[in-house]
Amino acid sequence: MAYSFLSRFKVRDDKQDEFIDLARKMEKQAPDEPGTLHFQFFRLGDPGMFAVLESFVDEAADKAHMEYPQNKPLIDGMIACMDGSYERELLFDLGRHPEG
Repeated sequence: MAYSFLSRFKVRDDKQDEFIDLARKMEKQAPDEPGTLHFQFFRLGDPGMFAVLESFVDEAADKAHMEYPQNKPLIDGMIACMDGSYERELLFDLGRHPEG
């Protein structure tokens, strides 16, 4: 079963262009990483709100994604653009209920 989640966050008005540039770079390289199934950023309906949908073969692949040297500066840059923190929601396959 895949390890998938949706993260939502607000990006500061003066940092949106920078954030989008960094997000596009991440979207371009993430699919080539071992264990990545899906990786895509979205703009949400509320002004300044964005989301990223990430899916990996397992939690270890997600952790590896966060540690790759080419990703660290992009991740740090995107976090610096955010207005506050992010909210991560795990996604589960239809055949499995999160409570077991």
